Amino acid sequence: MNKRPDHGPRRPSQPRVSVIVPTRNEARNLEVVLPAVAAVRPAVHEVIVVDGDSRDGTVETARRVLPGVRIVRQTRKGKGNAMACGFAAATGDAIVMFDADGSADPQEIPRFVAALVDGADFAKGSRFTKGGGSDDITLLRKGGNAGLNLIANTLFGTRYSDLCYGYNAFWADILPLLDLPAVDMPPHPDGGMYWGDGFEIETVLNCRVAAAGLTITEVPSVEKERMFGETNLRTFADGTRVLRTLAAERRRAGREDRPAVPGPAAVAPPAGHPAAPTTPPTGSVPPAAPDRMVPPAHQRRPAPRPRADAPAPQRLQQQPSRPAPQPGTAQPAPAQPAPSPVAREQRPVGAERDGSARPERTGVRYAWGEEAS
Repeated sequence: MNKRPDHGPRRPSQPRVSVIVPTRNEARNLEVVLPAVAAVRPAVHEVIVVDGDSRDGTVETARRVLPGVRIVRQTRKGKGNAMACGFAAATGDAIVMFDADGSADPQEIPRFVAALVDGADFAKGSRFTKGGGSDDITLLRKGGNAGLNLIANTLFGTRYSDLCYGYNAFWADILPLLDLPAVDMPPHPDGGMYWGDGFEIETVLNCRVAAAGLTITEVPSVEKERMFGETNLRTFADGTRVLRTLAAERRRAGREDRPAVPGPAAVAPPAGHPAAPTTPPTGSVPPAAPDRMVPPAHQRRPAPRPRADAPAPQRLQQQPSRPAPQPGTAQPAPAQPAPSPVAREQRPVGAERDGSARPERTGVRYAWGEEAS
């Protein structure tokens, strides 16, 4: 089901850009990263540092090196929750996801914004398109990423070349379609994380924009090595989590694509029947109709088209009145009407198994005409 809204001319050609930087003990990196982001031209609208209970003076460092920075405290734990808190606080037209470890190049931000202005809903950074690269990825992680790309593209009909890269940008008006966990929810009861609060956030976003039928453009990006500190990436554990995320998001997309089952149609009894509604007396107020939940326009499904082989509707003709029976005369038994054939809905065999009920495949465009390497 394509849930993409019609944005029309509301998206500006020179959007205000909000850069979201999730942090946890990244004080040394922020001394380099934040001034570099502030030096980007055209200048960004705002830089939001989302802090996850840092103990190394991350917040104080951010305010010192970039006085105009906005500080947001994340409400739970996990990178996904930090991102969601930053998204909720953003006031710009476009949102850029930016890591604090120095691996992302701030000078690439205009590329992502240009892809959005050119028509993309979601600009996906890729290290494996022409012009992209990585100084940090290992051969093992590169092979694992290729396998995960293949699975994601098979499940969602996409052409991603770099599923697990976290340098992305999107228009702020698609946030409702992402359906991330609310930032004001209390912490998880067992001390864990809600789905979407953890490192699976990048995969969740990639799956949901594809399932929503949004326009995706891959932007070449060069990943640098982390400057200070140690990475929290765990190759096998995080790879397994991405696999689980792909399976869960495919099931979620399948539930949303499933059409609603209509209820039986109401049949009005003929006039004069005891069950027929009567005309209310003059001056009386008819009972109010029950409230109905009308889905938004982008969630309504088109009415089914009539089949060419469907029988034409038949009208019930009123029988002519019969004379009253004479006393003492035998009356013939009333003729029984011939049963009318019941038209059954015909569906092609295997329509559900062959995938014909799935939504149209989502194409991934490449910025400036590049092709995947």
